[in-house]
Amino acid sequence: MPSSHLPQIRAVRTLATTRFFHIEAVDLAFSNGVDVTFERLTGQGQGAVLVVPITQAGEVVLIREYACGTERYELGLPKGRIEADEPILAAANRELMEEAGLGAKNLVFLRELTSAPAYSSQRTHVVLAMDLYPEPLPGDEPEPLEVVLWPLAELDQLTNHAECTEARSIAALYLARAYLAAQPSAQAQNQLHGAPIYD
Repeated sequence: MPSSHLPQIRAVRTLATTRFFHIEAVDLAFSNGVDVTFERLTGQGQGAVLVVPITQAGEVVLIREYACGTERYELGLPKGRIEADEPILAAANRELMEEAGLGAKNLVFLRELTSAPAYSSQRTHVVLAMDLYPEPLPGDEPEPLEVVLWPLAELDQLTNHAECTEARSIAALYLARAYLAAQPSAQAQNQLHGAPIYD
């Protein structure tokens, strides 16, 4: 059984630095006497935001963009880095405007996610965005992003789509669905099930 004591960090060395990341070597001493060196990828600043925008008709606003890591186009959620000293919700709204051309009047922080925490310190803050309105901002993407609407009620079909493979987006979508399912308001239930809303 693993020890409940955290290993002691003996040294941290920078191996490489890029515009966005640092690669570090971390010398660790475990409580059972084993010494080991891990390599980890660390991001800069406060991490990233991942936005789950839901229309009043119960559709998720996705973007389709080229992913250099997989060398193909991927369907995912609006996302991006949090700027220095930028509040999480403000960063989420800015990224939503830049990538999908929409702003949100109602933003709810859902939780923080990590990706491959054994070798990456990157943290992603998941934010649910509702009460959407048109508000485009220029972004830094190399080509215009395609905006795709997908009914939240058909989430299982989306997560089985060949172009929807990013684990963070998939996890965030299910977190958003669970959050809406727990809300008693008619609007939340309409967004969850895709029923029309009448004012």
